[in-house]
Amino acid sequence: MLTCQGVLRLPTLRQKILDVARGLRPAPARETKEPASGSQAQTIERQRERLREQSKELRELRARVAEGINNPEQGGLRPENVIWILGYARTGSTWLALMMEELDNHAVWREPYVGALFGNLYYDWVGEKHFETKHFILGRRFRESWLRSIRSFILTEANVRFAGLERDGYLVIKEPNGSVGAPLLMEALPESRMVFLIRDPRDVVASRLDSVRKGSWLYKRRVEQGGGRTAMFDMQENTLVEKTANAYLRSVRNVKEAYETHRGPRVFVKYEDLRADTLGTIERIYSTLGISVDGGALERTVREHAWEAIPEEQKGEGKFHRKASPGGWREDLTPEQAATVERITTSLLEEFYP
Repeated sequence: MLTCQGVLRLPTLRQKILDVARGLRPAPARETKEPASGSQAQTIERQRERLREQSKELRELRARVAEGINNPEQGGLRPENVIWILGYARTGSTWLALMMEELDNHAVWREPYVGALFGNLYYDWVGEKHFETKHFILGRRFRESWLRSIRSFILTEANVRFAGLERDGYLVIKEPNGSVGAPLLMEALPESRMVFLIRDPRDVVASRLDSVRKGSWLYKRRVEQGGGRTAMFDMQENTLVEKTANAYLRSVRNVKEAYETHRGPRVFVKYEDLRADTLGTIERIYSTLGISVDGGALERTVREHAWEAIPEEQKGEGKFHRKASPGGWREDLTPEQAATVERITTSLLEEFYP
């Protein structure tokens, strides 16, 4: 099925193949002693033609998934049409991705955690000597080889999941929780496009605290609906503040490193600017990344996803859409909590929020 933008939205190509295959099953034949009338013959011929068309579509879909797996560089998505949104959670990445998804020939891959898959292993591995051996999978001597593997892995999985995206379409990969691996992702895909999205760490921590309180959107998702508890919901608030600030520092510092060395198109965006001038900021994003988009479509998506367009019952404390008010941390954090965040993220605050 084509969307109004002309992009085939598929959860997986396998599902599409199954759907088409189901359509190939003819209706049970009915016994009849009388020859088919003219109208019945026409109906039968139309059904046969439909089956022939679906058989052809099924063959083409199978060929595309095989090409995407066996030849990820040739079978679908162009590596230069990958757009990464990197930074940290609660920085507006969901909002930005939703607006981008509305544009023609765009699809969004939401949180694949591929950056965490490789980044956590690479940056958390404390055994320095293992980097120099031939046994560690991400050893230094074999960097060129495993970077090619990361590249192939990402493109192969993207091609399978978004096989309906046109060859010239853009895949936005929203990866705030996997941003620790940003340097590896950008080195593996140097021609891809990068959005470095940042937000005042004090507001990020304040939003995080609100999300883990009992009854919040995250509490309902993880505990009430998920059927289990995680450590953050039982953590003392000041401890969670320190933990979140350290995670923010680690992630954003890695994204900053990736941004400074990335050879492909890149753009730096502050959440505060996106909030103050949404249309102008998105226009700058696409202009800087070298992508032409329809101005009218941009205006529509900005209007449809504006803070003011969100129903009031979906906004407020404990909701996913909480405040959207830069500087709200002054009301949300205690002086001790604010001081903790400022102490841990001093280098980033001095550079980005002096």
